[in-house]
Amino acid sequence: MTRTHAIALAAVAAFAVALSPQFLAAQSGPRPVKPAYDDGNVEALRVKEAVHLVAGSGANITVQVGPQGLLVVDSSVATMSDTVLAAIRSISAAPIRLILNTSGDEHHTGGNEALSAAGRNINAGIGGQNGREPSRLDGAPVIAHENVLHLMSGLKTEPARMPYGVWPHDTFYTSLKQLHFGGEVVEMIHAPNAHTDGDVMVWFRKTDIVATGDIYSTVTYPRVDLKRGGSMQGLLDALNRVLDIAVPEFNNQGGTLVVPGHGRISNESDVAEYRDMTTIIRDRIKAMVDKGQTLAQIKAAGVTRDYDAVYSVPEWTGEMFIEAIYTDLTRGKRTAS
Repeated sequence: MTRTHAIALAAVAAFAVALSPQFLAAQSGPRPVKPAYDDGNVEALRVKEAVHLVAGSGANITVQVGPQGLLVVDSSVATMSDTVLAAIRSISAAPIRLILNTSGDEHHTGGNEALSAAGRNINAGIGGQNGREPSRLDGAPVIAHENVLHLMSGLKTEPARMPYGVWPHDTFYTSLKQLHFGGEVVEMIHAPNAHTDGDVMVWFRKTDIVATGDIYSTVTYPRVDLKRGGSMQGLLDALNRVLDIAVPEFNNQGGTLVVPGHGRISNESDVAEYRDMTTIIRDRIKAMVDKGQTLAQIKAAGVTRDYDAVYSVPEWTGEMFIEAIYTDLTRGKRTAS
């Protein structure tokens, strides 16, 4: 081989390396990691019959189309409101009539104000003195459990949420609130002390669809927010409640459809696997706690290792999940000691 040929081959090799994905990634530096449930591709798709899903905005949004207009479950983050509204309009041009919140989390309630203002109260113009004055709210009312209002209004350990427009307009404190919308009964079922103390799952009884909020996810470990009243036992009770509602079509597949707070549309089998995974990890940690092992020892044991590839994400890793479970299991013991 001549010296000229050697130089030419070296130049070709260098050019190939420069175009390789590994080289380009190294030169571009670390890229910001987006949450697994926020891919920036907001789309609307039908779940079943008149119930649709708006996905990709930061949290799943469920939309039911009825003769009166639209019922919307959750509103995602405020910055995505225009995109979310465009996706909802692609489903139907009918007005938004009701917004239901599954929790007080910012990524489920941040768009409340914008979606409410874009909607229309079905009772607008009715009420006031002798029925001659306009009602208090012209936009679509937001309904949530009263613990969500307590959280947002600063009655708990956090400052009042701003702007005030994200607060719910109507609340309930019982275990169940029933609505009739879109030709079917829609139930708001309170799940006490699950992900938080204000969690609600929404069951479209005729259509046979359950929107769970952050009680259930297909892309992350359960986020048990201890500071907002969440607990492992409450979360497991809530998952079992979903399983009580769900009915499979055949061999645990099909039948009742479940819209998670984040991730893909699921059925009873998916929720059962998630419940089992959560129970297994909780029981592993409990056994080690009962033996007097420390948090560091439990993390080192890798009790989530066989599930991390599916559920561990940068914003909620397996180690964070372990710490939440450990804190929940031991906080009563620390108080008693």
